[in-house]
Amino acid sequence: MVRTMAMRRLGHTLAADVRPREERAKSTPMKLLLKNLLFTVLMPGTVGVYVPMLIARGRPMASPGEIVLGLSVLALGGAIYGWCVWDFATFGRGTPAPIDAPRKLVVRGLYRTTRNPMYLGVLTVIAGWAIVFRAAGLVLYALVVATCFHLFVVLYEEPHLGRVFGREYEEYRARVGRWLPRARRAGRA
Repeated sequence: MVRTMAMRRLGHTLAADVRPREERAKSTPMKLLLKNLLFTVLMPGTVGVYVPMLIARGRPMASPGEIVLGLSVLALGGAIYGWCVWDFATFGRGTPAPIDAPRKLVVRGLYRTTRNPMYLGVLTVIAGWAIVFRAAGLVLYALVVATCFHLFVVLYEEPHLGRVFGREYEEYRARVGRWLPRARRAGRA
């Protein structure tokens, strides 16, 4: 009797393991939140906060007006990034990490106007630090980061998204600019 119950439990466990990949990959809202927080601290946190602080180390801060401007730009970049992560988690059911990417193509929110608003948000954060510290080194760093983002998008992300989402991605790509919004054609809303 005990052995039969144990076998049934084992059978249920094994049956759960053969569910489709999509079902196994579903994350609870709390898991998605934690994964997104971890990725944000590790990647954009390093690129947009830790490295800029190292570059600006020992530099005096700008004037009070420039600090307010710089922090406003930085906050705007953080809000852009946060909005994108929110859309990745709630709509796409994934994270910005390539190893746990959204399950659905995210084409809402800021992604309606540019295909890469998250990268633009990180670059905006770096620009904010450059203003706060009046640091030409941070402007140069932002240019290097922008170049790395562009190469990653062109060489990896776009081909990968094309393979995963096919026609849906190709239509999105034709409609929405990579970095800058496209001018709407006359007669289109």
